[in-house]
Amino acid sequence: MTTSVVCRIATEAEWRSAQETGSVPQRDIDVKDGYMHLSTKSQALETANIHFAGHDDLLLLEIPIAPIAEFVKFELAPKRGEEFPHLYAPLKAADIARVVRLIDTPDGFKFGECL
Repeated sequence: MTTSVVCRIATEAEWRSAQETGSVPQRDIDVKDGYMHLSTKSQALETANIHFAGHDDLLLLEIPIAPIAEFVKFELAPKRGEEFPHLYAPLKAADIARVVRLIDTPDGFKFGECL
């Protein structure tokens, strides 16, 4: 898959923690699976709708793929039937190029303003 940006959905608390510690925190599923779950920008809203319904504090962390490319593998997610980027390294706060608020609407999440 060709993409110049990959994304991490994070809560505001996770982003604050990343800014304080320098690393985006892993979730239990990341630790269990052995990699950090990411999405492409085109996959992000569906991912938010499936896994984060009801959250009103979500952010999309956009990461240029070039600096982390050697640690990213696009692998099939059988439940979704498509390949997703998986990061096999820590995600540093310094790797984040842009932060976009995700707005929960009655029709699902939408991209909001850049922070």
